[in-house]
Amino acid sequence: MSGHSKWHNIKLRKGKVDAQRGALFTKLSKEIILAAKSGSSDPEANFRLKVAVEKARENNMPVDNVKRAIARASGADGGKEIEEMRYEGYGPAGIAVILDVATDNRNRTAGELRFLFSRHGGALGESGSVAWMFESRGFIEVEHGTLGEDALTEAALVDGVVDVRYGASELRSEIVTEPASVAAVRAALGARGIRITSTTLGFDPKQTVAPSGDALREVVAFLDALEEHEDVQRVFSNAELDIAQLEALA
Repeated sequence: MSGHSKWHNIKLRKGKVDAQRGALFTKLSKEIILAAKSGSSDPEANFRLKVAVEKARENNMPVDNVKRAIARASGADGGKEIEEMRYEGYGPAGIAVILDVATDNRNRTAGELRFLFSRHGGALGESGSVAWMFESRGFIEVEHGTLGEDALTEAALVDGVVDVRYGASELRSEIVTEPASVAAVRAALGARGIRITSTTLGFDPKQTVAPSGDALREVVAFLDALEEHEDVQRVFSNAELDIAQLEALA
């Protein structure tokens, strides 16, 4: 699995999830709103919405909250419109970062993110400033259970799969796919009895940076600050974070 996914899982195991439940529900609601706006309000006819609703349920978000978020996508509640935006920049140790953001005030969000980058020794860049370092990919996190690496790789031999990243020291692994194939691969894995814990469309770095020592601590603090921002939905970076060092930091 990617380094930052490892860090996220370590925080979950140790109870260091990024924010209070209310803040998590806000992020989940925003994703549901954006997903419903992008297509049908029926999860069975809108893959992105289906994934967003599943994630909400996995995090015990009340059904009424889900329904309100879907309704808000049509402007039914008269609330401020949620915009989907993407930011790019550089962080400590020269790591490259791409952020998916959902906001009802782009000027406020841009100012706050610019401050976060600056405070951690980085800089917010222009559109395309770091995107060339990444490839668009689908990421399917699965519980491999008793399956070994070879068995999981064989089970994931599906058209559209780019890589299988086995979590040797964890119970979860990551299946990387072509963006257009993520839904079909997800369905195929489910049909083979593999439990899927999350599905994301995002970015995979072509090359990674492996910070260590104080630089690693600075990178982790920076990535945590970004993830904890209320408008940041997803964080992608080219930081390769060593699992043993992350355990020591947690």
